[in-house]
Amino acid sequence: MDIHEILKYLPHRYPFLLVDRVLSCQPGKDIIALKNVTINEPFFVGHFPHHPIMPGVLIIEALAQAAGILTLKTMDAKTNNDSIYYFVGIDEARFKKPVQAGDQLTLKVEILRQIKGVWKYSAKAEVDGQLVTEAKLMCTMRNV
Repeated sequence: MDIHEILKYLPHRYPFLLVDRVLSCQPGKDIIALKNVTINEPFFVGHFPHHPIMPGVLIIEALAQAAGILTLKTMDAKTNNDSIYYFVGIDEARFKKPVQAGDQLTLKVEILRQIKGVWKYSAKAEVDGQLVTEAKLMCTMRNV
C-alpha cells in the first residue's frame, strides 16, 4: 500500500502522518508498515540538536497509526468526517534503542483482541531487524 492509499485510511497529514508505506496487511490479524526517519523531520530541531533522536512518543504514535490502518482494513472502512479513531491506551511500553535520522522504522502490529469496540494490539518497532520499541496499544472508533 503506497502513500496515496494510506491517506484514504488515515486522517493524519503532514507533519503528523507517520506511516510511509504498508508492506503487508492481513485484515483481522496483523500489519507491517514503514516509517522513513529523515533529518528534515520537524521534531529533530529541538530533540536534541546535538544528538537528534526520534521522540519515543512519536514511535508509539507511528505504531498506533499502523494499528488504525489495520483496524479500518479489518472493518472494511475508510476514514471519514463522521468518526475518528482514537488512541486510548498504552501498556508495557519499552524503548530499547534510540531511533536516529536515516533509520527506517519497521512497524509491526498484531491484533490481540476486540471487545466492545476497543481494540488491543501488540506493537513492535524495529530498525534493521533490531527491536527499538514495544508496547501494548488500545484504540477505539467514536462518532464526532
